[in-house]
Amino acid sequence: MEALKIYRCTISEDLDSPMEVQAVALVDEPAIAKNFLAFKTQNPQVRNMLFAVDVEKQIISGPAMLAGTPIYRKDAELGEYLVTFDKPTIFAIVQKFFYKGFNQHFNIMHDPAQRTKGVCIFESFITDASRGVQPMKGFEDAPDGSWFISARVNNADIWAKIKQGAIKGFSVEGVFKLIPVAPAAAKPHQQPVRTGMQERSGADGRVEDRKFTAEETFELIKEILNETIL
Repeated sequence: MEALKIYRCTISEDLDSPMEVQAVALVDEPAIAKNFLAFKTQNPQVRNMLFAVDVEKQIISGPAMLAGTPIYRKDAELGEYLVTFDKPTIFAIVQKFFYKGFNQHFNIMHDPAQRTKGVCIFESFITDASRGVQPMKGFEDAPDGSWFISARVNNADIWAKIKQGAIKGFSVEGVFKLIPVAPAAAKPHQQPVRTGMQERSGADGRVEDRKFTAEETFELIKEILNETIL
């Protein structure tokens, strides 16, 4: 099976350019489109993007973007492919997002007809181990450079959907430039080399046929991304 192409998403730091994250959607299956991408569903690690809920204060908290995490996409123009955001891009996205005052730009399920009122990001940070900035509790395995947000929900209808479990996470949307990522360079055979359907020992060429789970495949993709763009 042919490997999926991988693209790195970037934005423009020009404040007049529409190439940016423009809103955050409240969705049922978050993922963290012709250059316009709404990152919802299709991700084997959806559970990592679910947010935590403070019922008493009506606050929702969690990751908006996970650095270096591949997101599966499928559209008429490019077919099946993967996209990812590296740490510098996420940093640029967050800076522009707040500079332009987008912290109240929310909608439901990436539907522009369902723009929301009464939801506002009041807390935001990018994880950075070098500065001692760690992920939120419950999301300790988030990659370094990930973007976390907390939002106060002062909207009875939306809060009811959150409590019912109809809304479970954040999902960013915006306009991006897609840059192809070159395949990882071959390394000396020091450990088994995994392929889509087989595991091949680099030492003696021995092949053991077996299928890999979705999570194993996902972790392999992350390893490739770490070798090429991070």
